[in-house]
Amino acid sequence: MARRLHTYAFLEDLVLLYPVYALLFADAGLSAAEISSLFVIWSVTTFVFEVPFGLLADRSSRRHLVMVAPVCTAAGFALWTFVPSYLSFAVGFVLWGAGGSLSSGALEALVYETLERVGAGDAYARVMGRARALGATAAMVATALAAPTVAAGGYPAVGVASVAVTLLRVPVAWSMPESRGPTERDADGPLGTLRRGVAEVRRSPRARGAILLIAVLSGFDALEEYVPLLARSTGPAPGVPLLVLLVMAGMAVGGWLAGRATRWSGPLLAFGALLLAAGAMSGHAGGMVLVAAAFGVFRWASVNVEARLQDLISDHSRATVTSAAGFGVEVVAVLVFVGYAFGSTWAGPGPLFALAAVPYLLVAPVVRRASWTR
Repeated sequence: MARRLHTYAFLEDLVLLYPVYALLFADAGLSAAEISSLFVIWSVTTFVFEVPFGLLADRSSRRHLVMVAPVCTAAGFALWTFVPSYLSFAVGFVLWGAGGSLSSGALEALVYETLERVGAGDAYARVMGRARALGATAAMVATALAAPTVAAGGYPAVGVASVAVTLLRVPVAWSMPESRGPTERDADGPLGTLRRGVAEVRRSPRARGAILLIAVLSGFDALEEYVPLLARSTGPAPGVPLLVLLVMAGMAVGGWLAGRATRWSGPLLAFGALLLAAGAMSGHAGGMVLVAAAFGVFRWASVNVEARLQDLISDHSRATVTSAAGFGVEVVAVLVFVGYAFGSTWAGPGPLFALAAVPYLLVAPVVRRASWTR
């Protein structure tokens, strides 16, 4: 299962459109406001689909949902590539958001249950952490390949390559073992599944706490979108891509180390917050090393908390509760986007990133008090 998951995760982020899709939109004649509206459409789509698709994953084959997800995403990329227009970009984001929501709760539930059934539930954090690390590595590879691909064949070449690599996830998902038989799926209907998930969270303060921690830790990953602006504020523009890759490498290392030293999650999270503030306020390219280390700590801590949530919930409502946590992540991410937009009117990237360290400091004591034993 681990190798299939890692292949799936690598292919998911090996998308050459990722580093250049904003340029594609701009070159198609869209204004900054129109591009921002596309991001809003993307976020709203995730809000709408996240929990319903989690419910669906608890009532049907999770493997089939993980197979359908890349088909939706690939269809969106195909629209961007062959029919570039505002409407196509908007529909593409809806398809991409739907694809992400289809696979988010379903994939995590599928992986956890498969590991649990072979007596390897303790390995979940390590397995998922390495999947995140491989995803970050794939994103770095895609970033390196995007520029020469655009130079050789323009946006169509990047788009075709992105569609192809996304569809490769379908056979990988098909090869994953289905964790449950039909008799184990919830037969009480969507409302029954939802009630069971809500009741489970209400009965478990630790599950509620984990959901809130996931929302904060993973939601603030939205800061990654502004790393290029922070990097540009530290020095000449030609060095920006290397500094961005440095931060991505830090996140990859953090994911790879997930599942280790979990009892130190609180103190290390606070230390990561201090690294972020110090690196962001340094004003020098060297400070990006501290920022990269901070992002690595945040990724490590978030995967550990996600694994803890999986330990606390049952199979029947696993995807529903996981999707509810994903919904919280999206809410926090939108708040980060809005907060950064308003904050940018009075401060530069350095102070804003330093201010973003405060939530990590606030939740660090909560993480420290949590019990990370199974």
